[in-house]
Amino acid sequence: MKFKLSILILCSIIFFSSEAFCTDDPLITTSVLNHGALADGKTDCTKAFQQALDFTAGKGGGIAAVPAGRYLFKGSLVFPPGVTLKGVWESMHHADIGRGSQLFVIGGKGEEEGQPFITLQQSSCLKGVTIFYPEQNVDDIQPYPWTIRGRGMFCSVVDVTLVNPYRGIDFGTESNELHVIRNVFGCPLREGIYINRTTDIGRVENVHFNPHSWARADYSNKPIEGQWDKFLKYLSENLVGFRIGKTDWEYMVNCFVIFPKIGFHFIHTKNGDPNVVLTQCGSDIGPVAVRVDASQSHAGLAFSNCQMMSQVIVSESNRGPVKFSNCGFWGIPTTDHHAQIGGRGAVIFTSCHFQGWARVDPNAPAILAHGGTLIVNGCEFIDDQKRHITLEEDVQSAAVFGSHFTGGAKIENRSKGKVEIGINIE
Repeated sequence: MKFKLSILILCSIIFFSSEAFCTDDPLITTSVLNHGALADGKTDCTKAFQQALDFTAGKGGGIAAVPAGRYLFKGSLVFPPGVTLKGVWESMHHADIGRGSQLFVIGGKGEEEGQPFITLQQSSCLKGVTIFYPEQNVDDIQPYPWTIRGRGMFCSVVDVTLVNPYRGIDFGTESNELHVIRNVFGCPLREGIYINRTTDIGRVENVHFNPHSWARADYSNKPIEGQWDKFLKYLSENLVGFRIGKTDWEYMVNCFVIFPKIGFHFIHTKNGDPNVVLTQCGSDIGPVAVRVDASQSHAGLAFSNCQMMSQVIVSESNRGPVKFSNCGFWGIPTTDHHAQIGGRGAVIFTSCHFQGWARVDPNAPAILAHGGTLIVNGCEFIDDQKRHITLEEDVQSAAVFGSHFTGGAKIENRSKGKVEIGINIE
């Protein structure tokens, strides 16, 4: 008993001297403190962290631990395959500057296309840390490289708060499969998550992008009351929450962004088009909640139990199906249409409700279809005395049935295609 007590006391002394780290956790291979990292917020810890990662890889993989404290970085880190960098946060957390494992990044300022702060490789993971850019300026927002980039299979980002990154997580620039992004909070300034070149199912779960993640950081550069409106204007003109290109069977659950220019943007890249299933996701208080420029022609996009504020745009370039089931649509002061539909794919609304459109143009319909196929089934249009649906000439076909239109259905049909309207409640 005396021997064990002595060992514990010795480990505590070494730990608090920041010269080494002692743990009885058999999963932890080493600590960044053992490789020269200092949690003083002043010393560049790039080299020490990289040595800890490389040491862990040399032991066959495992965990490099990051004890609570503030660590400064002027450079970038590359995770070897099979290595986890793990801070003390065991769950989702807000921007708790002053608590937990905090990574302060000052390198890369002004270099948008520079080396990401962290590059993950096969089966590597970043877990339980807060990443913060202390030199970012609300009044003069500067570009930085991506905070995290994934390369290869099974890259994971778990229980991580990205307080104020210019661009957050990049699983699109390099080929990747089976990525996991889970329990990620923060306030990205230009782009939250980019997915592309994903040839097997990726998973994005419990992601929450909100400017309060920066505003509540106890640090001098956070947005203060006099800057708030200017900051929200910047986000509404610049931020894309989720940008998604080529991916097969991407699963997205509980993903949310507020005040974006575009909440969810689905695009064509030279690698292909997206195929995504989204459940309980939402985009709040922005001019465009969803923009679909492309989706896979055989599978497309499926939204279930989602909430959109404000509109959906399906552009002329889209060829795949886009389906909304049990979703809600609300307007903001600039909202005219809840959906503008073009392209050659089918857009389907089932068991959805629409409220608060025609805010600028009183004659604007909730759904304006320029082309493609439209199916509206079992939906409710709540606003009274407003136009509900307009079908323009190039609409190939449409079916509107089994829905409720407050104040009587106001459907304008100019389509030259086959259109069926009936069994609706007025």
